[in-house]
Amino acid sequence: MNTPHPRLIDIGANLTNKAFHADLPQVLARARKVGVTTIVITGTSLPESTAAAALAQSHGHYATAGVHPHHAKDTTPGFSEDLRALLQQPSVVAVGECGLDYDRDFSPRDVQRACFEEQLVLAAHTNKPVFLHERAAHDDFLAIVRRHRDTLSNAVVHCFTGTSAELDAYLDLDLHIGITGWICDERRGGHLRALMPRIPANRLMLETDAPYLLPKNLPAAPKSRRNEPAFLPMVLSTVAQARHETPEALAATTTATAQAFFALTAS
Repeated sequence: MNTPHPRLIDIGANLTNKAFHADLPQVLARARKVGVTTIVITGTSLPESTAAAALAQSHGHYATAGVHPHHAKDTTPGFSEDLRALLQQPSVVAVGECGLDYDRDFSPRDVQRACFEEQLVLAAHTNKPVFLHERAAHDDFLAIVRRHRDTLSNAVVHCFTGTSAELDAYLDLDLHIGITGWICDERRGGHLRALMPRIPANRLMLETDAPYLLPKNLPAAPKSRRNEPAFLPMVLSTVAQARHETPEALAATTTATAQAFFALTAS
């Protein structure tokens, strides 16, 4: 008899990406088959957030609405009011992806900071949690989040790949932590494994960031190198091993944490 897969929530997948245009129904079916019953589709710009909301609504999943720092330069005055309208939809459960990215600097840094702060104000006004992005910008990012933290209901540092000190700083602010397949890469993400036991169970969530960050421990990697929500169990098993937990126990706690964080209905 087949053992049922533990239920999982992928808190961050870029399903509006062109990599999924040809076979999204099959992608969603494969995810459900391995227990990934709920996906939060990431919004990264106004057009992509609108598309994510529509996709979530039509497929019974959820979405975020926000402007990634790469797209901060493309915003116009009043952009947060457009996001506010999206956040009124039942399937749109968080503000983001928003934050700072000084690694690529696709948007000027002052523009990134202003765009980020405007979205944190929006999250406070709408009482929505925040889906956060930080890359090579820890000090400025932390200072901005610290300024706004008391007004925010909840916030998750998505795709955490940082240091021990950075993790401590985020946990000190009562932030949630999202872990991706980066941890499955022993060369680049091996340092994360020692940090996993330090994350409280009610602060830890799992994500694929699909189509990016394909887990390196897949038994047979797809030729396309495309990541997808069906591969979330590989992240689960790696994190569970690092925390000295069973995958079933970790699945239960991360699912409960994600449900509470995003105020999701069970599915």
